[in-house]
Amino acid sequence: MTPEPQSLTGTDPVPGPPPGCPAHGLGAGGPHRLYGPDAADLDDLYERLRDEHGPVAPVLLHDDVPMWVVLGHTENLHLVRSPAQYTRDSRIWTPLQEGMVKPDHPLMPHIAWQPICSHAEGDEHQRLRAAVTGAMSTIDHRNMRRHIGRYTQELVNDFCERGRADLVSQFAEHLPMAVMCELFGMPEEYNDRMVQAARDALKGTETAIQSHTYVMDALSRLTTRRRARPDDDFTSHLITHPAGLTDDEVREHLRLVLFAAYEATANLLANALRMVLTEPGFRAQLNGGQMTVPEAIEQSLWDEPPFSTVLGYFAKQDTELGGQIIRKGDGLLFAPAPGNVDPRVRPDLSASMQGNRSHLAFGGGPHECPGQDIGRAIADVGVDALLTRLSDIQLDCPEEDLRWRSSIASRHLVALPVRFEPKPQQDVQRPPSPAPIPSQRATWQTGTPRTEPAPAAEPRPMVPPPVPEPAVAPRQARRAGLWRRLLRWWRGE
Repeated sequence: MTPEPQSLTGTDPVPGPPPGCPAHGLGAGGPHRLYGPDAADLDDLYERLRDEHGPVAPVLLHDDVPMWVVLGHTENLHLVRSPAQYTRDSRIWTPLQEGMVKPDHPLMPHIAWQPICSHAEGDEHQRLRAAVTGAMSTIDHRNMRRHIGRYTQELVNDFCERGRADLVSQFAEHLPMAVMCELFGMPEEYNDRMVQAARDALKGTETAIQSHTYVMDALSRLTTRRRARPDDDFTSHLITHPAGLTDDEVREHLRLVLFAAYEATANLLANALRMVLTEPGFRAQLNGGQMTVPEAIEQSLWDEPPFSTVLGYFAKQDTELGGQIIRKGDGLLFAPAPGNVDPRVRPDLSASMQGNRSHLAFGGGPHECPGQDIGRAIADVGVDALLTRLSDIQLDCPEEDLRWRSSIASRHLVALPVRFEPKPQQDVQRPPSPAPIPSQRATWQTGTPRTEPAPAAEPRPMVPPPVPEPAVAPRQARRAGLWRRLLRWWRGE
């Protein structure tokens, strides 16, 4: 049943529901908290909100700051595709203007307006966005895939001989950072400290500010170096773009791209690998050829989007969305996770979404993620190469023991322990190959060995051996030629 229109701020002149009704705005039984004990299982909470309020529901952020969460697939698309009605500029947010959101609010780093393309509007948005998308358009995707393959090989080499690994801390959290540092033109900055700093800065821990400073110092050094000596990398093209970004703007957009690409792709890798390891049908389709790795990644983007919600969008005028009255200055959460499981678009969650890219994982509209092809490539190549190297990989704990760290913005898999037969290291400059198959016996004998000599065979007439046709190449030569072509592709020749 569609709920009666209501206003989150309680200023709606339309008569509201009676006191105590779940749809009574901020009254008793109204919005649920998206933090604390009430939010122990956000997926379950979103479904309860959908049942109570429909595709748009009132909720409370930390300190009981009111917000709307958009649960419907169609409503989420309308939100991000309607810049005339909704903006990413939080300076018009009523709770912020009225002092309800304090400077030390836990979500302030996500909400506070910044002079970056994801918060800007109009001509300024076009100028900043053009610089980012222009720099991304210069990335050589063939070279990028080669870098992804090389770093995957190096990471797998680090643990392949042990027969055990944690694919979150030893793989999913490292591969995106290694690739992004390469694309930015600062491969020397990739190390364990950079990975830990990026992860810590996004968690909002007590050391988050220190970790954020570590990352920004590296980006500042890179900006200074490339301003003086441009090269053929993302940073140099961002600096030299006709939009004329200042050093501060360059650093901020490097930070934006790095954190967004890192967080989203690390979660995507972990989620995709978990699905392969825990869902037999999923892995059987991959092994049987009914599903490719890119298709598996898209299925993961439907079921486990890297970002559960995005903070936030803000109403520029009084409007209506999903049966709710949205007042000017109201805030809304763009919510890919509940939007992707909207029963109106996915009545059967077990049904395959193969070939369907209409999920909400990368947003939409003017602020759609410009680096989604990079994230897809890292996941596609990385997962494929790892499964090629470790074809017998298995989960090393009961599935029910897997744990997640959840927040409003995302859901992180804490660890993904696996086991496999120890494998030898491989040359990182060559394509990954499965573990060698043990050599087979040239002849096989069954039954009891004969003790008496076999009767002599009757002589056969001499027949000259057939002369091979010169136009048909031997099988070995064809294989060698295929291998050389594959090797040239891997090296980018």
